[in-house]
Amino acid sequence: MNILFVCTGNTCRSPMAEVLLKSKSTEIGVKSAGIFAGVGQPMTDHSVTVLQEINLAADHQSKPVDENLLTWSDLVLTMTDKHKETLSIQYPHHEDKFFTLKEYVLINEEQWSSLKQLYTDFEEKRIHILNGADDELSDQELEAKLRKELEADIRQIEQAESHIPNLNIIDPFGANLSVYRQTRDEIQKYINLLIKKLGGTLKE
Repeated sequence: MNILFVCTGNTCRSPMAEVLLKSKSTEIGVKSAGIFAGVGQPMTDHSVTVLQEINLAADHQSKPVDENLLTWSDLVLTMTDKHKETLSIQYPHHEDKFFTLKEYVLINEEQWSSLKQLYTDFEEKRIHILNGADDELSDQELEAKLRKELEADIRQIEQAESHIPNLNIIDPFGANLSVYRQTRDEIQKYINLLIKKLGGTLKE
């Protein structure tokens, strides 16, 4: 399996994830990239430092996400839901590969399918209400009508979403070493869960 980690600039979170996964498994191909990354930038100094603290090093140069990387990848794991959303808009033909790291390891397929179905049903009902609305209704009246008729659906979605954890990895860029350590440890936690989910074994 080939996994691509994606963050914003490919100098903090995604390269840390790449290094951490490579250090823990030899069974997975791993690369990283950034949605708004330049070419050839090194990891931030604090990223290098917090990896050195756990005896890891990397010779990293940033690169932007492109079609070749996405074609190479079997799975694309982003650091935030906004990264995932941006990729889905720019590369819709690869959308089935896109997950946040935390989403992929924490949410089971049944939960995610159920929530996506709720979103789909809500949108279909909203469109049906709009299409059947009186043309003479004001914007305020139409909004009130939607709110009233979709109230139960909104409550159902909110209840389902309340069981979904925060799916974003904290961005340490510009912060102190302590924040970088928190990010490193958070990524490491979910990398371990990722390997277990994929049925691999952790390197000692």
